[in-house]
Amino acid sequence: MVLASTSKVVLGCVAFGIFWVLAVFPSVPFMPVGRTAGSLLGAMLMVLFRVITPEDAYAAIDLPIIGLLFGTMVVSIFLERADMFKYLGNLLQWKSRGSKDLLFRVCIVSAIASALFTNDTCCVVLTEFILKVARQNNLPPQPFLLALATSSNIGSAATPIGNPQNLVIAVESGISFGQFLLGVFPAMIVGVLTNAAILLCYFWRYLSVEPTDQQERGAANGPEVVADDEVTSHRFTPARMSHVSSLNPDDFDCVSEPIIRSASVNASVNGDLRSRSINSEADMQFSIKSLRSSSMSHEMVEVSTVPAATLDGASSRKFTRTASQQRSVIIEDAPPSPPDSVAADGEKDKELPEVVEKRWRVLVWKTAVYLITLGMLIALLMGLNMSWTAITAALVLLALDFTDAQACLEKVSYSLLIFFCGMFITVDGFNKTGIPNTMWELVEPYSRIDSAKGVALLGVVILILSNVASNVPTVLLLGTRVAASAAAISPASERKAWLILAYVSTVAGNLTLLGSAANLIVCEQARRAQFFGYNLSFWSHLKFGVPSTIVVTAIGLLIVNSY
Repeated sequence: MVLASTSKVVLGCVAFGIFWVLAVFPSVPFMPVGRTAGSLLGAMLMVLFRVITPEDAYAAIDLPIIGLLFGTMVVSIFLERADMFKYLGNLLQWKSRGSKDLLFRVCIVSAIASALFTNDTCCVVLTEFILKVARQNNLPPQPFLLALATSSNIGSAATPIGNPQNLVIAVESGISFGQFLLGVFPAMIVGVLTNAAILLCYFWRYLSVEPTDQQERGAANGPEVVADDEVTSHRFTPARMSHVSSLNPDDFDCVSEPIIRSASVNASVNGDLRSRSINSEADMQFSIKSLRSSSMSHEMVEVSTVPAATLDGASSRKFTRTASQQRSVIIEDAPPSPPDSVAADGEKDKELPEVVEKRWRVLVWKTAVYLITLGMLIALLMGLNMSWTAITAALVLLALDFTDAQACLEKVSYSLLIFFCGMFITVDGFNKTGIPNTMWELVEPYSRIDSAKGVALLGVVILILSNVASNVPTVLLLGTRVAASAAAISPASERKAWLILAYVSTVAGNLTLLGSAANLIVCEQARRAQFFGYNLSFWSHLKFGVPSTIVVTAIGLLIVNSY
């Protein structure tokens, strides 16, 4: 393809340059509008500059990819509501044998979860939990945060639904879910194990320090500070997760201050004030029922037993501590006579079936979510259309929820879908200038995948371009060209070229903190975590990311190329 006219080339480069700046640096001082607005601006300029016609702009939007993204977002939202990621978090601590075992588990669990539920979702829901575990065990958070971010990126390379660039490759190449999995999964497993080994070697001395020594070292060094401009608030999350629904009530520690309100008795209160927390689910259900009778619903409660001297003798009262408003309200008086006690016990026994019935409903609903998700994965492995399979699973989940779908659909990251639409138009307009094709013609003779040197050079080109232009635009720019070059060798080589592009463009995100949205999510979530906050700086990530990315990419290229 020859270059277009000079005016079209110049204006197309201007439009693409604006898109690139806002996509890589969404908070630039002269136009801090973010990635989504930047992609729309680039698309609009391509049409206004007549680099691309309005009809071609609409045709450039790849609806199957948009549909696949939307479907996986909705499924991820339901999995989060069904406590899937809470169970994964509990798996990290189950019979843990120390800090090194915990680090290895973080690598394995985050990699597998990312392959099935996308890397961004995994990082959103696991970052704060991993921080909490590290802080509670007096362990340095940095190795565990790096393990989560890097392993999530590597693990997401194994499936077409692991990350957005794999979705593009799967749709553009026509490679089935099973073929994609067989081609990249071995490289992913070896890459995750290699990354875990590098982490253990890099942080072995820190993970071997006794907890008391670790505390003293942390106090001496002080907290690590990172500038706000090293991270971005524009997160490419597949869904805006709500953590409250998946939290365990036992994680909340309620502190009560016994306040005695005795309006009906005129005696002084003697004795010690003793408070107890709600330790069982049945107690919580009973307290919530009692709280609703006092018009104090939707608040965290705690019951305090107060011995008080009354006219009839010693008795006790139960108080409720509201954590949100820091006050105490009497919800139930102690039984003054046996008949009242019998009535109270009868009322509690009458409420227990409701609790049991609610538990069964929740259990059945969670089972349905897991079965539908499993059915979606089986359908993808069978080679059914990926986009409509994901959309069907999402609609079935919405229908089985038996509630208004608005609350669930509001969690979908529509900004990401809009970003993709604008990016499709912008990249297609840039392709019409002829610049990408001209540059590829210079590199193509030396990057053919029928030789080891060609595979190595292709890997370097993808690695650098993914960190300069981001991985999804890299796939859109190089995908068809790399595939066409490999197709001239053999059909098997074409499929291999697509898989190499998928693996390297994904692992390339581990090179720097800005190389992947998952890295930014972990950094931002950790920085803003309440009580367990930690700042992961750009340089601390770079010192580990460079050697890990080079080694993991080289090993993965050998495995994928031998497929």
